[in-house]
Amino acid sequence: MAAVIDVQGVSKQFKIHHERHQSLKERLLHPRSGSTEVFHALKGINFTVGQGETVGIVGQNGSGKSTLLKCICGVLKPTTGEIRLRGSLAALLELGAGFQTELSGRDNVYLYGAMLGFSKRMVDAIFDDVVAFSEIEQFIDTQVKFYSSGMYVRLAFAVAVNVDPDILVVDEVLAVGDERFQAKCVDRIRRFQEEGRTILLVTHNADQVRALCDRAVVLDSGDMIADGPTQESLRIFREHLFEDGIEHDATRLHDTISIDAVTTPSGSFEIRSGSGLHLDVSVSSKTAFSGNFVMEVFTRGGLLVSRSDAQGSPVNLVPGHNVIGIDMAQIPLLDGVYDINVGIVDHHGHTVIAWREQAASIQVTYDGREGGIVELGASIRQQ
Repeated sequence: MAAVIDVQGVSKQFKIHHERHQSLKERLLHPRSGSTEVFHALKGINFTVGQGETVGIVGQNGSGKSTLLKCICGVLKPTTGEIRLRGSLAALLELGAGFQTELSGRDNVYLYGAMLGFSKRMVDAIFDDVVAFSEIEQFIDTQVKFYSSGMYVRLAFAVAVNVDPDILVVDEVLAVGDERFQAKCVDRIRRFQEEGRTILLVTHNADQVRALCDRAVVLDSGDMIADGPTQESLRIFREHLFEDGIEHDATRLHDTISIDAVTTPSGSFEIRSGSGLHLDVSVSSKTAFSGNFVMEVFTRGGLLVSRSDAQGSPVNLVPGHNVIGIDMAQIPLLDGVYDINVGIVDHHGHTVIAWREQAASIQVTYDGREGGIVELGASIRQQ
């Protein structure tokens, strides 16, 4: 597979100046006073993206995700290393980048097209499609500074996907706007995938990464700590990265509690649709801990079927071996293989203490003719 994006040894450093001047007079008399700190935003990043791949970039805030994308898009120049691109690129970076707020939406469409090398005639040809996709026709001649964040993203995404790029780079913008428009954007991304285009996607939504991406790169404080299949990279992300502001005790507990295995008394994970299932989750703990148990069920395609409430299933672990039982009285799933993720979180559901991605998989067989994911058991009658 030919490399469309080739990132080799990329590092990015920023100088942070700590000024000690208390007045303009001091600044003039002592221009060199104060100190300078070097911040390493990226540290020797290496990876390639092949033609037609969709790769997710994940990491907590401050991990270097947006800096990496800006380097790839040419907005920033790496301090060291090299980035090679093959083909045209359209980017949707963070909200506010790219458009001129004093210009109208119409003018910004033509400006962005020109930045991508499009002539006025070429933009004319796609303009109606851009406006139709954005659904803001009545505001297209209004200055962008009066747009809501949702309107801004609608127009930006509409331009990016209609300029026919070989590479699409999307940074967090799918989190803005209503759910219907987000679904519309995801549908367009899937069409791009079917057409063999290359996509880089940054999002905090692990479900989107799981559903859309072939693989994922995980960043942590500027270091690349994983690059592999989506499920494996998300496991590393969820097991080793925490939200900003976690307490020392949470980090300590993360090293002392582990999920060892998920088993079923029958020994078989093949079940008939509508039947029940009991699972036992084995947990080892070096200390007592009180928190909550969570479970997720996904299709093999990465679609979330069910996620338990992180604050609704309390557990009290004791030092040593623990078993957490899960009873599902009736499973309404249709034919397919479903992956189960399990974890233990704090009482607020904010901090992951232990996590196991794809802890078990179940094969469901269904005898009926209905299609989809679940059997709703609808009763239909004429009134």
